[in-house]
Amino acid sequence: MRNIVLLEPEVNEAYDPMRSLNYAWDRIRVPIIVPLLRIAVYICIAMSIMLFIERVYMAIVIVFVKCLGKKRYTKYQLDSIKEDLERNKNYPMLLVQIPMFNEKEVYKLSIGAVCGLSWPSDRLIVQVLDDSTNEVLRALVELECRKWIEKGVNVKYETRNNRNGYKAGALREGLKKHYVEDCEFVVIFDADFQPEEDFLWRTIPYLLENPELALVQARWKFVNADECLMTRLQEMSLDYHFTVEQEVGSSTCSFFGFNGTAGVWRIRALHDAGGWKDRTTVEDMDLAVRASLKGWKFLFVGDIAVKNELPSTFKAYRYQQHRWSCGPANLFRKMFKEIIVCERVSIWKKWHVIYAFFFVRKITAHWVTFFLYCIIIPATILVPEAGAFFIIGFGYVGTFVPN
Repeated sequence: MRNIVLLEPEVNEAYDPMRSLNYAWDRIRVPIIVPLLRIAVYICIAMSIMLFIERVYMAIVIVFVKCLGKKRYTKYQLDSIKEDLERNKNYPMLLVQIPMFNEKEVYKLSIGAVCGLSWPSDRLIVQVLDDSTNEVLRALVELECRKWIEKGVNVKYETRNNRNGYKAGALREGLKKHYVEDCEFVVIFDADFQPEEDFLWRTIPYLLENPELALVQARWKFVNADECLMTRLQEMSLDYHFTVEQEVGSSTCSFFGFNGTAGVWRIRALHDAGGWKDRTTVEDMDLAVRASLKGWKFLFVGDIAVKNELPSTFKAYRYQQHRWSCGPANLFRKMFKEIIVCERVSIWKKWHVIYAFFFVRKITAHWVTFFLYCIIIPATILVPEAGAFFIIGFGYVGTFVPN
């Protein structure tokens, strides 16, 4: 009995998952996470430098264009073309398309503004392409069209049994109508756009004087820019897009992305490019790139502004931005090889389309913003060891990233 040793019972510690996770995190944080985070910062810095160089280049071009008065559209003799049209009465046949989808609030304003355009009534066709799913709204839009028909305007109200291709499908079907065969140019306005009365007189002459022009694009003017902070920020961003990006593209390479509305197309150029396609969510940009590869030129006229409305709700804004950010990347993937092998455009124009237009502005600008604000900054909260390096990197990135 004396040899019996009383041992304390062995205590089994309960398994603590949080402690295990903390231990695993401590083991991988410094050797793995910190290097990955630093690589991400390097990537953001590289992309930011690309964006910075592109912005400097565009700033130099804009200064040259505005200070020296070298805007491409100022060299055209519009007055002489107008006088020739009025003297000889040789007005081209025009088609104006208004694609619509459940536009309850703005359909009257849009149809009224387009039907009020100044142009000989026998040389103008207004085509309302209504894809609305609301039968009551369809009846109202058709009634509005009939009102303008009674006033002498040649309005064609067109509907479809399906929404195949969405906007691109509606525009494509509209161009197949028999009465479009005699039309030389097509003008496109989204349902919330309200052109001024003299819009056609200020755009069509450019196309008449230069047979190489496929597109004349006007800028947008926002009627609800002061509605809230979100619309104000959108106005600032889009004003930069028009006054800088599109002006630079028009002045240097005669190429920029069609905005999908407030533009005039030469129908022959549109057909030559393959017409409307619905393979991406940016059918307007798709058409512009294909027309450019066929050798057609574009002209941006910043002095012409068409009133429209900005998305004022977060849901509408999110949908718009998703389309504008994902669509170009998908289109770039589909057309990269086609752009490279194209023989009808110069190497400089290919470089502009691939590098500046697509890679830097449409892809890099979105990626660097996502990585910086959604990954790198939150990650540094969990990895304080990368804090010093992050401060240095963020100093460069924050300087170069565009607003």
